[in-house]
Amino acid sequence: MDRKLFDLAEEYDTQLQRGLDLSGENPEYFSRGRIADLRKCLPRSAGPWRILDFGCGIGRTSRHLSDAFPGAHIVGVDTADAALAHAQTHYRSPSQEFHPLEELPGLGRFHLCYVNGVFHHIRPEDRLATLLEIRSALEPGGWLALFENNPWNPGTRLVMRRIPFDRDAVSLSPPEVRRLLLAAGFRLEQSLRFLFYFPRVLAALRVLEPWLALLPLGAQYYALGRRVG
Repeated sequence: MDRKLFDLAEEYDTQLQRGLDLSGENPEYFSRGRIADLRKCLPRSAGPWRILDFGCGIGRTSRHLSDAFPGAHIVGVDTADAALAHAQTHYRSPSQEFHPLEELPGLGRFHLCYVNGVFHHIRPEDRLATLLEIRSALEPGGWLALFENNPWNPGTRLVMRRIPFDRDAVSLSPPEVRRLLLAAGFRLEQSLRFLFYFPRVLAALRVLEPWLALLPLGAQYYALGRRVG
């Protein structure tokens, strides 16, 4: 992750919303939607008790994870000092804490890692090493939910061009994410799921989205993997 790129906590929401305006929604809508689908797909036996929010940014999603998984302890890590300072100020609580990424090896093991929109900012040659770092932070049998923007969706490409910090990002195709997870020692526990098909002006059609989750045209998608060994 590019430290300078994400040291912009005060500007982050403004820049992100510049792209999301095309959907008619705000970041909260997408964050809660991702976590709701993940919560539905995780088996009850998964727990999780400790959740790693990898690339937590300004900390908003850590709060949503805490809401969705009552009783879990959320640990956010990031490379951006200003974003972490914002998260510490606004979201730190007895159930949520935030740390620089370099401290990850000393933070213990996790039952679930949530990561959204991070890997398209990691150089392609570094992506496997990052996944191996995440794998080492998980308990044996721990879960990884890796969310990415879908380059097969024209609207997603347009949104990313409108967001300054996403404009030059290198997107990952669904087959690439699948290959990376397998290479890093994860077993895919379900088919990739695709989310967010309809903008707010077509909100009446969103009741159809659960039945479209395997159609590879949603604005975002995610892989749910489990650590092998």
